[in-house]
Amino acid sequence: MTNPDPLVLVFEGGAVHDIPSFYAEINRVFMADEDWQLGHSLDALDDMLYGGYGVLAGHAGATLIWKDIEHSRRALGVETTRAWLQAKLDGNDRFNRPHIAGQLQALDAGKGLTFYQIVMDILAAHPRIKVLTG
Repeated sequence: MTNPDPLVLVFEGGAVHDIPSFYAEINRVFMADEDWQLGHSLDALDDMLYGGYGVLAGHAGATLIWKDIEHSRRALGVETTRAWLQAKLDGNDRFNRPHIAGQLQALDAGKGLTFYQIVMDILAAHPRIKVLTG
């Protein structure tokens, strides 16, 4: 049975300084009552937002109040994104290297998405999650 009561979650954007701290905050907000944590994966974040586990389980939707969102936007901006993509290229071969290289080239040309923008696109793809900035 789905809980009709509105779920309000508060994301502390000021706690985000890099990608690991972003996931730490995601886990604090969305996985507080779980005995496991969400991994550092945008696919895992997307899956979690469907609501099968974590605090979203059993709820029809939620309002996410993202405090200090500008701080998060800056922290997850071009430099952080460049380092994230480069680490994928420098790491093992499990990633689609040509695709990642293309993302890095687009970012350097001012046309690529930052990590922050990718996260916001993922959130926007889940209409049951309403994001308010504070």
